[in-house]
Amino acid sequence: MSDIWLMIGAWVLGGLLAVGVCTIVVRALALVVELLWRWGRLLHGVMVRRTPEFRTIAPFRPEDEPVPAYRNYFFGPAVRDLHQIVNLGAVMWGRSVGDRFRALARERLTQAREPGALKLAQALALLVGLAVGAALSLPLLLLLLGLHALLVLLIHLAARLFAACLRGLDLIVLRLKGLVRGVLCPHCYERVPYPSYACPRAECRRRHGDIRPGRYGIVRRRCACGARMPTLLILMRRGNRLAAFCTHAHCGKPLNRDAGHAREIALPLVGGRAAGKTQLMAAMLMALESAARSGGPEVRLADEESVSGYGVLREVLAMKGHTRATQRNLARAHSVVLGRGRSEQLVHLFDAAGEHFAKGEDTDALRYVRAARTVVFVLDPLAVDVTWELLDDADGAAVDRTLASTDRPDTVFANASQAVARLGERGSRPQLAVAVSKTDLLAGSGVLPDRLDDSATARGWLTENLGLGNLVHAMELEFGEVRYFFTAAVTDDDGRIDPSLAPFVAWCLQGTAPAPRRRAGRGNTTSSRTRVRRRTVRRLRT
Repeated sequence: MSDIWLMIGAWVLGGLLAVGVCTIVVRALALVVELLWRWGRLLHGVMVRRTPEFRTIAPFRPEDEPVPAYRNYFFGPAVRDLHQIVNLGAVMWGRSVGDRFRALARERLTQAREPGALKLAQALALLVGLAVGAALSLPLLLLLLGLHALLVLLIHLAARLFAACLRGLDLIVLRLKGLVRGVLCPHCYERVPYPSYACPRAECRRRHGDIRPGRYGIVRRRCACGARMPTLLILMRRGNRLAAFCTHAHCGKPLNRDAGHAREIALPLVGGRAAGKTQLMAAMLMALESAARSGGPEVRLADEESVSGYGVLREVLAMKGHTRATQRNLARAHSVVLGRGRSEQLVHLFDAAGEHFAKGEDTDALRYVRAARTVVFVLDPLAVDVTWELLDDADGAAVDRTLASTDRPDTVFANASQAVARLGERGSRPQLAVAVSKTDLLAGSGVLPDRLDDSATARGWLTENLGLGNLVHAMELEFGEVRYFFTAAVTDDDGRIDPSLAPFVAWCLQGTAPAPRRRAGRGNTTSSRTRVRRRTVRRLRT
């Protein structure tokens, strides 16, 4: 009998132990599941709901950033959320485990009416289950936290890599357009490495310094007002291009809408006061329009200021009048867009006041020559004394002397060439287009040669007839390639521009790269070239 009772007692004890183990396992799993569920709610609250109870660290605000934009999630906010999850997760784990232990002690031990041995054993099993569940949940939650941190790190690195690739693509596009050094500001004549862009929302118009992919957006950037902005020039189609602005502190004025989207050509016009630069520029614009009507590249003025300025110049030419002198301060460039689509070219025509060249003052203001591949030198033959001697000997119609420039061409060129040499890019020489202006006033006087469409003939006329051999020699010494053109900035009775402008404009815009400066060698050292240049300049000034 005793063996039977021993066996029954063993079975009962084993059953009690099994029930206790099951109780421990079930309670431990219940606590683990509860903690995982609370963890999921915590993630949702921190990363999605973002209500005050889930906020322990101040968010990244556009007001606190150097630019008025929200950060990309994986460039700061993701790490902030991770820190909040760690802080709130620790509080959640401690509070949840502590609440369960206190509730169990209150229900099973403190407030129990008859805490018999069986209930005490059950309470002990539940306590052990809570302890086991708390111990099991801690490494599991730490594992989830580590996976979260690893995922944030990997996506952050992937975002940086993707942003770098997009920046590289943007740089390649700019290089293909010849804009690797930036775009040209038509107001201050400085190169802008990367413009600032205004928010597209009309009631905002906040300016963003550098919208390229990075901390504040990979493909799109979100302004402080909530508006979305593209981060790449290739994403800005013609209808949604952002307004660009110069980033130099002394300027900050708007750039052309096509800046950065088209290859740029800077075409400065150099000449003395009343040499005919402004009229020639207006005639060049009319020649481009005439070529477009004849099947040439499409032409459109790039901005409202160019439209209004060109309208005035065109009326002056139509009335066969003369434009007023260019302002002494930096005049804004007239900008036009040639072609369409991928063949677009943004052409800036710069017309600086003749005082900059006549007296050699403020030539540092002529910074646009840094971007010029072609320089136009407007040579007024009426400013040469020999021209008037030839007119006196000829039997042609009298020419009004008040239309002549008051500055000698050789003096103007000496000052201008020094500015080009000082401000231009090292190791390269732009090409020079010499525009002999006001030939319409000399037509029929017998002073001009028979052929007016040949560069060699124009060169010979300047050297042999006008005695400007030293000037021609200096031009060909300072510039890579020199062409000479007879030009007449006038229109006929039907409003058509003089035919002399078409070949002149075509050569100026042909896009020839600057000629490289010759390397020092035997018999042709840099110092010897400098001495020759200085002697030539002194000779021109005297």
